[in-house]
Amino acid sequence: MNQGSVGIAVIGTGKMGADHVRRLTHVTSGAHVAAVVDLDHARASALADGVDGCTAYTDPAAAMDADGVDAVLIASPGPAHEQALLDALARDLPVLCEKPLTPDAESALRVLKAEQERGRRLIQVGFMRRFDSEYLQLKELLSRGELGRPLMLHCRHRNASVHDYFTNEMLINDAVVHEMDCARWLLEQEITAVSVFRPTANSGAPEGLSDPQLVVFETDAGALVNVEMFATCGFGYQVQAEAVCEGGTARIGEGHGMLTNRAGRWGGDITQDFIGRFAEAYDRELQRWVDATREGRTTGPSAWDGYAAAAVCEAGVTAQATGRRTTVDMIERPAFYR
Repeated sequence: MNQGSVGIAVIGTGKMGADHVRRLTHVTSGAHVAAVVDLDHARASALADGVDGCTAYTDPAAAMDADGVDAVLIASPGPAHEQALLDALARDLPVLCEKPLTPDAESALRVLKAEQERGRRLIQVGFMRRFDSEYLQLKELLSRGELGRPLMLHCRHRNASVHDYFTNEMLINDAVVHEMDCARWLLEQEITAVSVFRPTANSGAPEGLSDPQLVVFETDAGALVNVEMFATCGFGYQVQAEAVCEGGTARIGEGHGMLTNRAGRWGGDITQDFIGRFAEAYDRELQRWVDATREGRTTGPSAWDGYAAAAVCEAGVTAQATGRRTTVDMIERPAFYR
C-alpha cells in the first residue's frame, strides 16, 4: 500500500457515507473506493455506479473479503458498528469508524479487547473536530502552556433544527458527545461526572424534546466544562469553545468570515449544518487516515477515546433522566492505549 492506492470499503451509504465516498473519490489522494455496503442494495448500487471500479454489497463481511479492499470506513448506524469492527479486526484491516464507536460502553469494551488481541492499533474513531483548524490551533496553544493551567471550558453547540424523531437521549449521544471528546482531548483530562440542567423548553422544539439543555462535566484534574446544547435554535449551526486558564483565555468558533455593510445593516452568513462547518476537518481527517494506512500505522482518536465517550454518554443520559449529578463508570486506561 505504500506505493499504490488504498482500496476502501465504505459501509453505510446514507448522508455521511455518501459524502465520504465523494470525498475519497474527488478530494483525498492515495485512496479509492473499492466497495460500498448498504442493506438497501438499490441505494448502494446507485452510489457504486458513479465510482469507477466500485462494487455494491449488502453484507459488510463480503465487502471486506473482496479483492482490492485494504481498509474499511464505517458510516452505518451505531448499532451495526460492533460487528463490522470485529469483522475488520479479524481480517487485520485498518478502520475509520464514525462516532459512536459502539452505542454503549459494554460493547465498546468488547471492541477494545479484540483490538488488543490483534497486538496493534487498527481503529480510528471519527471525531472530526480534532482535525478542524481552529480546534488544532487551540489544542496547540493549550499544550504549550502559554496560558497556564486550564480551569474551565465553555462550549456552545447549536443546530438550526432536528428531525421530529430526535430524542433527549440523542442530544447527549449524537450531539454533546463531540464536546465530551473535545474536552478530553483539549484538556488531556478524563471526565469523571456529568450534570444536566433543563431550562424552559423552546416552543419550536419537536414534541417531547426538552431543548435547550446545559450539560456540565467535571474532570479528574478539577476543571469544569459547560456545554450549551441548543438543537433547535432556528438560525443556523454554531460550534464554539472558550478555554479559561490561569493566565488568559482563548476562544474559537466565532465564524467571522466576510462581513458586509449595506442598507443600514452589517453582517455575514451562518453555516446551516455540520458538513458545511466542518468540511475542511473531514477532508483533513480522511487524508491523514489514508496517509497513516499507507504507512502501516494508525493515528487520530483511538478505540479508547470511543469507549471513553460511550462511558460519559451513559452517565450523561442518566443525569439527564434523573436530574442528578452522575459519576462516570470507566475502567482504568490500558497501557495499550497510552
